[in-house]
Amino acid sequence: MKSGKEATRVAKKLFAASFVADKLDPETVQKVVRKLIESKPRGYLQVINAYWRLVRLEQENNRAVIESAVVLDAATQEDVVADLQKKYGDQITPEFALDADLIGGMKIRVGSDVWDGSVKHRIERLSEKF
Repeated sequence: MKSGKEATRVAKKLFAASFVADKLDPETVQKVVRKLIESKPRGYLQVINAYWRLVRLEQENNRAVIESAVVLDAATQEDVVADLQKKYGDQITPEFALDADLIGGMKIRVGSDVWDGSVKHRIERLSEKF
């Protein structure tokens, strides 16, 4: 059985080879997993698990969840997406969601980065001070 370090090293190499034009290619990801399952090299389950972890992290880092209390107009949506693309690159995939609990403002999450400019967050911060 492959050691965890060796499986991670192999998974990183496969992950690096899964990019086409600096973007993760879903077809290549499927081919890599299919090939690993068909050939069943020693420790292939550890390699697949490490590989899927890297793929999930990449997808999360390229997904922006934008929550607002009200529906954002098209111009505002375009501005927000353009700002996120400046910071994270063109591969960012926006997802707009409504959350009435925010009261007003927006909350944006990209990977592990969170920007909370909502009224709810401001009220919570004020209540902590008093």
